[in-house]
Amino acid sequence: MIIDFKLIYPSGTATAHLINSFHTPQGARLAKKQVKALGKCTRSFLRLDLKLIKTTTYVGVGMICPYLINVSLLLGAILSRCIMWPLIEDKKGHWYPADLSPSSLNGLQGYKVFIAIAMILGDGLYNFLKVLGHTLFGLFRQIRMKKPETLPVEAVAGYVIVAIISAATLPHIFQHLKWYHVAVIYVFAPVLAFCNAYGCGLTDWSLTSTYGKLAIFTIGAWAGASHGGVLAGLAACGVMMNIVSTASDLMQDFKTGYMTLASPRSMFVSQIICVSEACYLFGRS
Repeated sequence: MIIDFKLIYPSGTATAHLINSFHTPQGARLAKKQVKALGKCTRSFLRLDLKLIKTTTYVGVGMICPYLINVSLLLGAILSRCIMWPLIEDKKGHWYPADLSPSSLNGLQGYKVFIAIAMILGDGLYNFLKVLGHTLFGLFRQIRMKKPETLPVEAVAGYVIVAIISAATLPHIFQHLKWYHVAVIYVFAPVLAFCNAYGCGLTDWSLTSTYGKLAIFTIGAWAGASHGGVLAGLAACGVMMNIVSTASDLMQDFKTGYMTLASPRSMFVSQIICVSEACYLFGRS
């Protein structure tokens, strides 16, 4: 994603530029200029609209992302806000009940959430299938030419081992979550993780909570309300969010490491050490 797709990963890129600026002779002078420029921009924002102060993250992401992404987001915002949502809201009472709260997923909010999910999934699945096709083609060529195996077998084996451990232990913690629920989550999670990491690389927006809602609906409906479907769905949401969010977070860190010439293996090992320490500390508390 970083080398072949050349994805931006704005947060990782900004962190890398910040780290690199500290290790150059002109780093201090450049930092002073950047702080002064930020102060001038902040004063300009105060003159324009106080609401911009609450959305400075989006302003920074817009400054890092290319024009194609910014224009696409702007056109999408205009299209949805001015055309799609008013038209769907006019269908109140026909497409969905009229007495629902604005935050209910059975009404207009559901259209907003699931249309966004469909777009991210469509774009991500296209690129996932594209990468999968290239990988299978390369593997087929290697088999025909009898080249040595280059697939990360250790990574696949590690994922399978973690899936088996989760399927064996989680049902003892959450009684309504069955082992086959966890197994299905681990089967589909890599595809959703790829889509989330790809979308995060383009826009710096992680839809982890949105994919967690998908797990709530699917596993909750599968388990059934009479068999603790609510608790099973919430537990499945936690499993799905942990898998999907890890992919986008790691890619952000790898982007930072790529731009700062850090070792990807050392960054991955440090992540494992930190997660292990966190699990131990939270387990003791």
